[in-house]
Amino acid sequence: MTPSAGTTKEEEVAAVAADIEPLISGLPDEVAEECLLHLPFPYQALARSVSSAWNRALSSPAFLRAKAELSAARSLPYLFVFAFHPTSLRLHWQALDPRTRRWFVLPPMPLPTGDAAPFCPLAFACAALPHRGEIYVLGGMRSDTETPLRTLVTYRAATNSWSAAAPMPTPRSFFAAGAIGGRIFAAGGGDGGISAVDCYDPAADRWLPAAGMRYGMVRYDAAVVGRRMYVTEGWRWPFYASPRAGVYDVDRDAWEEMSEGMRDGWTGASAVVGDRLLIVTDYGDGRVKAYDAGSDAWRGVEGGGVPPALKRPYAVGGADGEIYVVGRGLEVGVGTVMAEAAEAKEGEKERLKVEWEVVKGPPAFADLVPCYSQVLYA
Repeated sequence: MTPSAGTTKEEEVAAVAADIEPLISGLPDEVAEECLLHLPFPYQALARSVSSAWNRALSSPAFLRAKAELSAARSLPYLFVFAFHPTSLRLHWQALDPRTRRWFVLPPMPLPTGDAAPFCPLAFACAALPHRGEIYVLGGMRSDTETPLRTLVTYRAATNSWSAAAPMPTPRSFFAAGAIGGRIFAAGGGDGGISAVDCYDPAADRWLPAAGMRYGMVRYDAAVVGRRMYVTEGWRWPFYASPRAGVYDVDRDAWEEMSEGMRDGWTGASAVVGDRLLIVTDYGDGRVKAYDAGSDAWRGVEGGGVPPALKRPYAVGGADGEIYVVGRGLEVGVGTVMAEAAEAKEGEKERLKVEWEVVKGPPAFADLVPCYSQVLYA
């Protein structure tokens, strides 16, 4: 604050004092800044309102760089959920701290403006760079049209803010997206006729071409394990033909057919926990299955299905030995996945078991329906 003409001596002294106000009384500012670095990301927006000094410190480029470096090394997982209201189609992003079970509301996404028609929630695709604390929301479609969009918006936990990025070269809706090696890949969509694949480089904010799919697909589910992205159309009524599916190998920049056992048994929403590919089945009590590459088969995970308190549709995510299943009303089932050595005669290297606990959704979320969930480290 700079004193203006006509101010009294007392006002000038107060202005100077405000400029040198310590961040935390009794501590040097460099020590106080180190303390602020350890604030969990959801609380930083609240901390900015404490004082003008805190707002300046938390908003400075140097602080944001230091926070990003710290987050990469010592961050904790948060569950981010993309949901909508089924009547108004209003879109919501919420973040859950699994440790405190507290929810935080994210700012609204900066989507294209124009007519008043709402967006079709399921037409978007989402991908994340978890250890960079970033979510990417791609494509989409308005609810009153079948015209796909080229939208790309990015959320950064370090600043709790959204920003628009370079639009996709190919308009898409109902398609697959995944992150491999720090880049975002978009594949399929539309009426199933899009075989072109686009690759986004966040560092350069530009799109690059990638090897096209053998045939276009409308996404049912997709997952990235290691350096490969798996995309499947899934089983759909009346089940008269096997679903189409493909696998993208980023190192070869090539697509190949998905193995028969993986394709035919992929009957639910997927989560990647460590290097394991799991699905929560779309039928029955929501049993969890794990894919075994050696036998090209899906094996049941012990411990029971999704807790009955969770109602479909589910949004599923995974990280750090946990599988997160979000149901209507944003009720969350947190399943701890444990591995035990299996008996050799069964032909399995390990036997998996899941133990569940339920995080109740707030009453204000009772009408919300989940679309996607992502785990970020922030």
